[in-house]
Amino acid sequence: MTDQIVTHVAIDQSASESLQRITRFSRDLGQLTTLSAIAQRVLLELLEIVQYPAGMLYLAEHEHADFRRLVEHGSNQTHAAPATLSLHHPLTDQLIRNLQQHNDSCYGLLKPQHGGSLALSDDFRVRAAIPLVSKGRLIAIALLHMDTAADSQSVEHADLLTTMAQIAANALDSMLVYEDLRQSQTLMRRTDRLRSLETIAGGFAHEIRNPLTSIKTFIQLAPERKDDAEFIRDFSRIVLDDVYRIERLIQEILDYARYMEPKLTEEDINDLVSSCLYFIDVKARSRGIRIEKELASGLPRVMLDRQQMKQVLLNLFLNALDAIGEHTGMLRVKTVAMMKPKGTAWIQIEVEDTGHGISAADLDHIFDPFFTTKHKSGENEGTGLGLAIAHQIIREHRGTIQVQSTVGSGTTFRVNLPSIA
Repeated sequence: MTDQIVTHVAIDQSASESLQRITRFSRDLGQLTTLSAIAQRVLLELLEIVQYPAGMLYLAEHEHADFRRLVEHGSNQTHAAPATLSLHHPLTDQLIRNLQQHNDSCYGLLKPQHGGSLALSDDFRVRAAIPLVSKGRLIAIALLHMDTAADSQSVEHADLLTTMAQIAANALDSMLVYEDLRQSQTLMRRTDRLRSLETIAGGFAHEIRNPLTSIKTFIQLAPERKDDAEFIRDFSRIVLDDVYRIERLIQEILDYARYMEPKLTEEDINDLVSSCLYFIDVKARSRGIRIEKELASGLPRVMLDRQQMKQVLLNLFLNALDAIGEHTGMLRVKTVAMMKPKGTAWIQIEVEDTGHGISAADLDHIFDPFFTTKHKSGENEGTGLGLAIAHQIIREHRGTIQVQSTVGSGTTFRVNLPSIA
């Protein structure tokens, strides 16, 4: 009887320790934000469970039929392991066949009989392989290694190992989905940026015409006025300022066209609005569209990514021009400071046009990806990405965007951003 009680106590203690370990492992994975960090944590946990000193983890490539080595730990010999494993590699093939033979999640350690080893390459062998499976698909392989010739240890706690492997597979799969989504969003933003470059290029051509004229004039007059010290001094200063202006404009275009990781800086909203309006000025005047600015003075500054917010504003401004079309009309841009509940300060950017308006049925969908009300061919053809991207960027800045519209009268967008005041 005493022996039975001791056995039950030991079992209960072991179960409690396993549960604590599982809880800690799940919590740790939930706090990691990169694939490599998750893979490293997974590999270390599996090595600790089976008491092997070294190993590596291979991750499935989405676009290629192979697994790439993502992380490794321990032995100095791991460099001899191949960088990738194809689906046709004997070890990978065996793991997949084992998976196909079991319809449930009870997959486990692949380990040779009688303390042997698994051939990974001609120069490298491992002692065990653990498949990481999510939704019936092999997404990663953990390979465990010992430098010694013989393996006297047996793998215990098979249930714990299987549970840990499933948690690890789910965490890696979730991060892969997140990475795919992030890359898709990056591509969408880049596509929307490039769509606006034609208009920006027109504004750039207009902006540099005067600086180029002054530079050209100086070059033409300099030979005749080379002895006029005052002329050379004053005109040189003007030309240098114009060169700096052209450089700044070129840098603005390069920054806009090239997607960068978000970089928050302290910005003046009025300066940002004016900068974007410069770029659409030529297009607006060519259509007879009047631009009105009502920019409040003394606004508190805002922390934002300048290039991302420029993308938002240019999209709203260009949409307004398209809504007005070839008719004369007005685009009004207004900035104002607001106080929200609890005394928090916000900045509002209001973009109003006198275009054709948006129907009530369409208003509910204008921020949906690929939804567009522009069905004409040519420059007015819409991709349905612009407003979806703008909405996402504003949310990432902890702001909001609202829209009101009346068919036949026009549309007003209001962008609200928290200030740093």
